[in-house]
Amino acid sequence: MLGVRLICVGKLGEKFWAQAVKEYEKRLGAYCKLEIIELPEQRLPQTPSEGEIAQALDREAALIESRIWPGAAVIAMCVEGKPMSSEQLADYFSRLTVSGTSKICLLIGGSCGLSERVKQRAALRLSMSPMTFPHHLARVMVLEQIYRALNIAAGGKYHK
Repeated sequence: MLGVRLICVGKLGEKFWAQAVKEYEKRLGAYCKLEIIELPEQRLPQTPSEGEIAQALDREAALIESRIWPGAAVIAMCVEGKPMSSEQLADYFSRLTVSGTSKICLLIGGSCGLSERVKQRAALRLSMSPMTFPHHLARVMVLEQIYRALNIAAGGKYHK
């Protein structure tokens, strides 16, 4: 079974985000072995300098990199990434599995995003939209799209 690890910077604060995540965790159980890793977001001053942001992103990158499975396909969620339809994402996942990839790590940064170092490690930089979303909502959206893509790949009816 496909292993999917969602590595997220930042904790889910509100109960409704956690409930939505739990729903998709339950649904995804039929398609993959899902693991969600929450990493702490680095604290920054109210108006951080570029250097302070870069240092925080570098510390977060080290934590992220320590949790990426060896040999996994890495997908970095970032606004400048490639936009894909749900069908295209399903096709991408299918091509990965056909080529022998059994593990996928998706990365969601905190409020300052992901470090360039982590993005360079990714096989795919994926964008959900040119808009910016809070990382809590992005987590739910990514889980829904993973579910939708795996359902499409399995010939399910959820997408219709």
